[in-house]
Amino acid sequence: MSLTARFVGVPVSFSRPHVSVGRFLTAILVLLVLSGGCRSSTKTVIFKEPVSTHEWTLKQINPELPSDWSDYEFLVVEFRASSSQRFELGLKTATQHVSKRIHPYPNVWVRAAIPLRFYRQGLGNAHDLAATVNQPRNSYWINIEAGGHGPTTDVRGMSVIMRYPANAPKLEIRSVTLAKTDPGDAVLEGNPVLDEFGQYVHADWPGKARSEAELKAAWAAESDSMNSTGLPDRCPYGGFASTQSKGSGFFRVEQIDGRWWFVCPDGHLFYSTGVNQIGTNSGTRVSGREEMFTPLPPDLARSATTTPANRRAATNSTSTSAPTTSTSRPSDNRRERQISYYTANLHRRFGRDFRPAWADLTSRRLTAWGLNTAYGGGVNEGLRDKSKRIPYVTGLRNLAPGTLIMGMPDVYADSFEQHVQNEVTRQLTPMKDDAYLIGYFIGNEPPWPSREDQFVDLVLQGSESKMQAHFKAQLASGDTPERRRELVLAAFERYLGVINAATKKADPNHLNLGIRFGGTPPDYVVKLAKGFDVYSLNKYRWDPPPEQIKNVYELVGKPILIGEFHIGVPGRGLAPGLVQAMNQFERGIAYQFYVEGGAAHPEVIGSHWFQWIDQPATGRGDGENYNIGWIDVTDRPYSELVEAAKITHGRLLEIHSGKIPPTKRMPKASEVGTPPDVRQLGIPAIQ
Repeated sequence: MSLTARFVGVPVSFSRPHVSVGRFLTAILVLLVLSGGCRSSTKTVIFKEPVSTHEWTLKQINPELPSDWSDYEFLVVEFRASSSQRFELGLKTATQHVSKRIHPYPNVWVRAAIPLRFYRQGLGNAHDLAATVNQPRNSYWINIEAGGHGPTTDVRGMSVIMRYPANAPKLEIRSVTLAKTDPGDAVLEGNPVLDEFGQYVHADWPGKARSEAELKAAWAAESDSMNSTGLPDRCPYGGFASTQSKGSGFFRVEQIDGRWWFVCPDGHLFYSTGVNQIGTNSGTRVSGREEMFTPLPPDLARSATTTPANRRAATNSTSTSAPTTSTSRPSDNRRERQISYYTANLHRRFGRDFRPAWADLTSRRLTAWGLNTAYGGGVNEGLRDKSKRIPYVTGLRNLAPGTLIMGMPDVYADSFEQHVQNEVTRQLTPMKDDAYLIGYFIGNEPPWPSREDQFVDLVLQGSESKMQAHFKAQLASGDTPERRRELVLAAFERYLGVINAATKKADPNHLNLGIRFGGTPPDYVVKLAKGFDVYSLNKYRWDPPPEQIKNVYELVGKPILIGEFHIGVPGRGLAPGLVQAMNQFERGIAYQFYVEGGAAHPEVIGSHWFQWIDQPATGRGDGENYNIGWIDVTDRPYSELVEAAKITHGRLLEIHSGKIPPTKRMPKASEVGTPPDVRQLGIPAIQ
């Protein structure tokens, strides 16, 4: 039997499986006992509108579901998505609509055991924005940043929303139940989902590798055709050779004719076009879901697999860890076995000792494509020809001793200042005379701005500390939101002051690039960045927003570096990233629009793309599986992005000098439209 209904003007089909009455009743009884609901009929929706919304009442979803979900901890959904594009799964209650973003593994039936606490509770305590909002699971991942939260005591319906769908994605939902304990996430059919090269099995695309011989032919063709001399008018550091200012032996910043520039050690004007996360490892968790992966031959497995015993050997890993609590995901990703198919492919390409050849190739690629900045010194360390070094930036780590609250340590602890000085000295001393080091970041995307009240609650409710005692004393005469904000800002100001002083003492030669702030911090936070040499912000938009650039510069008076941005495409089993283009050609257009738009601002001195390699289709440590690489898991470049970038990089001197305008051609997000404001893609806070 099948029924057809319409929700928000879009057809939705319902089909019921043919089963015997006895078996059907038995199934109902079992599910009621185990999970408080029965298996529902299959629902098929196709997303065709710019904001494509489909809604159902509880009765339409599953007649046995209660409206009060207070006694349950998991919403268990079995679904199959034809696309890796994210969708929002919403719960409609009597008073509000709460939703969370689901990132599916496409073209396979999965069971998603979604913790209801993500719908009931606000954001938690983590060290940065990504760790706060990304939640890894075994057969999908979930982002909890937006969509609100509230009680689940009177649930009346569910919804799915997809914004600017590419290629009319289809979503099928065949079961919705509730559970008091975690039944576990799973890919229910179609394992393994990754092939021997780390490519997603259940998707096809032009150029998908079918054999190692095919890969080796493609690798050889790229190497033979690459122009290693790079773009014209470039000095050895990647600056503009036709320009000249004062050389100081190190990178510095200077305002010339009202426009800010980096100046290279030899005195040439330098606009930084960089890439983050350049390394040889892109790990994804294997433990607890071994069946999802095609095994590697023993020699490749030794190169590609990391465990707690050899984790430190996996240099420049693109994996990150995130706090976890569910049995469907690891309690600590650093303790789990991971595999990097990208590393295995480097072994296939260059042999067991692949690092020097990889470094040589990466340096050639960066130079040929007009990319003049790397995050981290990993490329330079492996180079056999040191004349091919690439200017780089780095990030200082472990500056916060003890327990962190939203990324901030106890700045009033007796050991804080000495710990910072020791760590800064240890990390910067080996680099302080390196002319290729541009500067260093001292932090990344603190999650507490605009959440000061919650920060204070966490301090007061946490273990005994000097910061806790200080806060209690200061709040004794009056606990108000304004006073709480003052306390947090004073703590942050001390944090920055100690670190800024320590860095200048340990290394006066290089630039303090500050904290890479995420989203749009409030003015009262931005003002505290005046002690940096450069203000850095991570901005995921179509281009750096003029109003924010102007406001930041008016507040701090420092040149501005875009520390992170990217654009991705849904496909190849990968999600599109924080900003979406409809295909690879449009991704190249998007790069041009962003970088040229940024260079047109007199205050902006560079933009750094996140990241070098596509994330694994089965997710990095926090679940992210974005198509955001310059190269894919098989170590092959995205030619559309590369060719577009080379054109833009050849125009940057004239654009940033104000002689020619930036491109006006906006990228297309999907065939159904493109939002003028990328926040309409549904990720407002990080963007």
